[in-house]
Amino acid sequence: MRSGHARTATNRAEIKAVCLDVDDTLVDFTRAARSALFALIGRDDMWPAWQRATDEFVARCVSGELDSTTMRELRTKAFFAEQLGIQLDDHTVTALEARRLTRMCAAWRLFPDVVPCLDWLRAAGLRIAAVTNASGGPQQHAKLADMGITRYFDAVLIAGELGAAKPDPRIFHAACQRLHVQPHQTVHIGDRLDLDAVGARDAGLHGVWLNRDTTDQHPTPPPDIHQIADLEDLPELLVWHYATVPTPRR
Repeated sequence: MRSGHARTATNRAEIKAVCLDVDDTLVDFTRAARSALFALIGRDDMWPAWQRATDEFVARCVSGELDSTTMRELRTKAFFAEQLGIQLDDHTVTALEARRLTRMCAAWRLFPDVVPCLDWLRAAGLRIAAVTNASGGPQQHAKLADMGITRYFDAVLIAGELGAAKPDPRIFHAACQRLHVQPHQTVHIGDRLDLDAVGARDAGLHGVWLNRDTTDQHPTPPPDIHQIADLEDLPELLVWHYATVPTPRR
């Protein structure tokens, strides 16, 4: 386990629920999305620019300005124009985006630590929510179903449906309400230190940063943010740090 917490029961908060981010926490989203973009443009160096464009247009979708389909097509059109100098007509954009989306969805895979962790959380009697900043509700529900993990979740919170995205406290509080728990009884885990772990902490939950990056080039989390290297470490963190987590049923 990465040195993100002490092996002592220092916090006696009664944990009743766990929230998990979806993309790059449960599902290897970046690998699938990056390969789909490469198939579309034949270049891998444009990924950071694609991410920036995606963040901009997803924010417009979450705010209610755009629906998810329009958002994706406008994002792709703007990306080609601004980054590649190519002006695409609407018909071509629709075809390209459909091709990219199909390839990306076909490449989604769960990380190997996901199902064992979800099994443990369910056996421990904890309530579980998926909390994602994704813009499209139907696509996210389909993703969870295709990955075979819908059954684990007592609630699914999608930014595009709720109109609020992490680190906005509203999405964390909505998750707690749907799980019928208080924020201080809830742990949230995600791959983004800022949006997931710090955002959850600032909303009154316990934030845990899932840092799957094996390099040393990553920020140092604040002292009140726990860090784990994979979801195999989560049960140990919950048992040792949050001492009142129930023992899983056998």
